[in-house]
Amino acid sequence: MKIVVLAGGISTERDVSLSSGTMIYRALKERGHKAVLLDVYLGHEWEEGQEPDQIERLFDLERDWAGEMGTITDQNPDIDQIKAMRKDGSKSFFGPNVLAICQAADAVFMALHGENGENGKIQACFDLMGITYTGTDYVSSALSMDKGLSKELFTYYHIPTPFGIRLSKGSTQKSDVPFPCIVKACRGGSSVGVSIAWSRGEYEQALEEAFKYDDEVIVEQYIEGREFSVGVMDGKALPVIEIAPIQGFYDYKNKYQPGAAIETCPAALSPEKTKEMQEYAEKAFSALRLKSYARMDFMMNGEGDLFCLEANTLPGMTPTSLLPQEAAAQGMSFGELCEKILSYAVNANKN
Repeated sequence: MKIVVLAGGISTERDVSLSSGTMIYRALKERGHKAVLLDVYLGHEWEEGQEPDQIERLFDLERDWAGEMGTITDQNPDIDQIKAMRKDGSKSFFGPNVLAICQAADAVFMALHGENGENGKIQACFDLMGITYTGTDYVSSALSMDKGLSKELFTYYHIPTPFGIRLSKGSTQKSDVPFPCIVKACRGGSSVGVSIAWSRGEYEQALEEAFKYDDEVIVEQYIEGREFSVGVMDGKALPVIEIAPIQGFYDYKNKYQPGAAIETCPAALSPEKTKEMQEYAEKAFSALRLKSYARMDFMMNGEGDLFCLEANTLPGMTPTSLLPQEAAAQGMSFGELCEKILSYAVNANKN
């Protein structure tokens, strides 16, 4: 099939997306697909001698589209620097020729992470243009991206989640969550804009940091204990994975720097606790109206109580990502995982 792997963009998770896209692109090429890796924001400029009406030829080029893609550093990407690279001067989120190339493909494999990849806007655009894409639809993307709405749905469907409140920028409302507490950007990802506040001073700093990334933040109770994640594919939970950072909590650096965390899959849990967490993951998948695949994050306190933190609708597919490790524990290779995700999109489009 002709596949566009769509990555990059201008979210704080740009580098993670490029790494995911590179791995997906290489896996699809190895499995015989005519894959093209595109940066959704920078797009593709026509080379000398190329004509815009020859888009089909792009999929047959002997070219390593991943050759110039970067790796993940322990620092957030400089988005202003990325924006300065655009040559067309357009304010459009989509770079030159991106939509036309996506329309020429049989499917778009979404390797985007963060704001404009997971909030449903691109999915809605593709729906209107008749473009087949991987992952869930625009409604469930929007619900899952907003941590405040997710918590409301978790509560409504009796899925345990930490107590929390939503604060808006400029609001005089004060948090009544006791210290320590977690402060996070409402619609962020990869733990960007997330802090643990142990005092009033740290709390004020945490709010300032979170408001850099969003006009709304979530302040919630801090759960001390073990951290887990559960992938769900087509409504069925994968094996549970436990994440234990070497230092600090599971922040941006610990998520994407090899060796920064110990990850155990299947997690060392009793069969009963494993089943309980998997059932909550499947229940969260259903509550958020998710389709295809996603990943749910959990905490478990010292008493064994579980708390569902959030859903990730386009989980990372990097060398250190959790979903591929969970799939591997079930006997599924990375290439098979990509093929399965792709099949969900193609089959859904046939129905």
